[in-house]
Amino acid sequence: MLIIGCDFHPRFQQIAYVDKETGECGERRLNHAEEAARFYRSLAGRGVRVGLEATGNFRWFQRLQAELGQELLVGDASAIHASNPRKQRTDKRDARHILKLLVEDRFAVV
Repeated sequence: MLIIGCDFHPRFQQIAYVDKETGECGERRLNHAEEAARFYRSLAGRGVRVGLEATGNFRWFQRLQAELGQELLVGDASAIHASNPRKQRTDKRDARHILKLLVEDRFAVV
């Protein structure tokens, strides 16, 4: 299973991921919706779980995840931020923190 923590923005996504089977992990910035769609389509047929904070502009992303059969978890933004001991935020840190919560099964779903 590939687990992806996603800091979602209207123009880009910052992701952190780990493959539970191989141990491979990494980070990536997907710069626009088309690049994100290509990336997630390339994972078709694999077990994928994506976690992101609740935000207003991600309906297209929900439809894409449903079309691909990938699990999408939408988290409570205030609970996610409250669980982060480090208050200085960056997109990369937010994506890593969401990934950590997913892996530790502490992700607060809305």
